[in-house]
Amino acid sequence: MLLCGVLLFFVPCVGQSAWLHLQAWPDPVFEGDALTLRCHGSTNKVLSQVKFYKDGKLLQTEDQTLSMGTATLESSGQYSCSGKVAYIPYLGRQTSELVKVQVQEPFPPPVLSAVPSPELREGSPLTLRCQTKLHPQKSASRLLFSFHRDASTLQDWGPHPELYLPGAQERDSGLYWCRATLEGGVAQKQSPQLEVRVQVPVSQPLLTLRPGPTGLTVGAMVELLCEAQKGSPPISYLFYLDGKILGNISSPYGRATCFPVTVTSERDARYSCRAENYVSGETSEPKILSLDGLSAPNSPHWLVAGLSASLLGVLVIATALLACFRPWRKAESLPSQNPPPAPGGEQDLLYGEVRWQNENEDDNYSVVYATFRKSKGQFCHLRGGDTITAW
Repeated sequence: MLLCGVLLFFVPCVGQSAWLHLQAWPDPVFEGDALTLRCHGSTNKVLSQVKFYKDGKLLQTEDQTLSMGTATLESSGQYSCSGKVAYIPYLGRQTSELVKVQVQEPFPPPVLSAVPSPELREGSPLTLRCQTKLHPQKSASRLLFSFHRDASTLQDWGPHPELYLPGAQERDSGLYWCRATLEGGVAQKQSPQLEVRVQVPVSQPLLTLRPGPTGLTVGAMVELLCEAQKGSPPISYLFYLDGKILGNISSPYGRATCFPVTVTSERDARYSCRAENYVSGETSEPKILSLDGLSAPNSPHWLVAGLSASLLGVLVIATALLACFRPWRKAESLPSQNPPPAPGGEQDLLYGEVRWQNENEDDNYSVVYATFRKSKGQFCHLRGGDTITAW
């Protein structure tokens, strides 16, 4: 009886293994592992002219072992090898079966969270947590973490998955992210960025009442200027008359806003305003509007520019200030003090008003700020040269 192998001229019989086999190790393979391929002949027969392939594309010609370097997710694919079996020259080039290599993650990309919230009040404690989980087959490994804000490293590699800020300040606002890696490994994974906003509470706003060019009469316009010196933007300003809301204006940059009202009665009117942001709200001291002038409780020092003959000298000062402001706008020598262009037209100056304060209970007056109205919108020139607009 003839042997099956002789009858088929060195071709294996049905049910016998193929001539070439491909082995990939380690198995399973994780990111960061050193991936190695080995092509060997059936019953460890010696091979020659070995070639390796990934997804049908030639990798390179090597010995029976090929080092693939550090495994990444991109290393996954269908691998095979081909070669000639030594001492069987008439067999020709043989190809192994396909071997699927699936590189696994030792842990998924971390997620950064902020406790209690990524938006918090200044001075509040903040805990940042870098959360991920090891693959069950990597449970014996140890994870290391690092924390970053924008381009700065806050905490370098260490075993602690949390970063604690006992009293967050406004300067701590920014984009935070963390990284995780295996101790002794090379694979690193980064979390998505998390925006943390530390909000400064608003201070008590200051309300100022400004009469129009026609003075204080029924039907005249009065502008309410509300400003909080501190507070993270955006700030919403709400305006009240005798406790009833008149309206509100949102200031995206946190600066003061102007709100125009019309005098509808000869009786005294009690105005107030409130400033609010995401973390707090404060209400101004009320101001009383009377046709005899403006007043505020417990604030006898504040006066208002009227049109009486006794204040004629102040109007002269106003004229001088207007002469000073106009060249600044034309020459643009002080860009920080120039109001932004009004949309849709020229900014024709209609009138200027000076508010002053008698600080020493004598005849010496100091200018506190100057106010201007434009043809398109209203602009308030505050102390320090800030330019505010409310449409």
